[in-house]
Amino acid sequence: MRSRTLTLAAVAGAALLATAALPASASGTVTPRSAQEGSVSAAALLAKVTSCSQISSGKYKTDDETSATIPVCGKNGAVFWKADMDIDCDGQVTSKCNGDADPWFQDDTAFHQSDGKPLRAESLPYVVVPSTSSIWKYTSYGIKGGGVVAVIYNNKVEYAVVGDTGPTQIIGEASYATAKALGIDPDPATGGADSGVTYILFKNSQVSPIESHSAAVSLGDSLAQQFLRNN
Repeated sequence: MRSRTLTLAAVAGAALLATAALPASASGTVTPRSAQEGSVSAAALLAKVTSCSQISSGKYKTDDETSATIPVCGKNGAVFWKADMDIDCDGQVTSKCNGDADPWFQDDTAFHQSDGKPLRAESLPYVVVPSTSSIWKYTSYGIKGGGVVAVIYNNKVEYAVVGDTGPTQIIGEASYATAKALGIDPDPATGGADSGVTYILFKNSQVSPIESHSAAVSLGDSLAQQFLRNN
């Protein structure tokens, strides 16, 4: 995840570059399925996160230019926040995620596939967590790479994994595949959602292998049902 600080002119230029042809070596991808995923409805999950018991020492910004207004909240078996969604296209180079399409592109992710390669943002739904700081340390609350996340937007649920880390003061980012599955514009330069995205991260969970989205859905659905029973 990167801090989004480019000028409007630079963003516009990046959008134009995104239309350029890629080298023949650039890899393709598989389009994720449409949400809703699993048996637990968005409404049922959202009903459990209407109030916040703040566990972070401070609050986060959603972008560099905004005020810090987003707390990390605690529930039985999970943590959650409600924010925007910036698009993370980091990891393996694909037709949609590369240095031409994404002005902030990095060819690595904090957590890797079972074969040691970076994750594929274009095809794998994953969420970015803020790097450890005085505001919040995600590992102290049972959150780890490959942990299951229920991402909720516009009455849809998409199960993702914790796949990358980002700036210490900004929250609210997920992979190209996560956005696309939820009907959010996944363009890394111009897409995303300004608000209305809920992220529920299930404590002490881990998908293996991290790149198996079907495993994330299966485990996520089970954890979501447990979350409803325990809250």
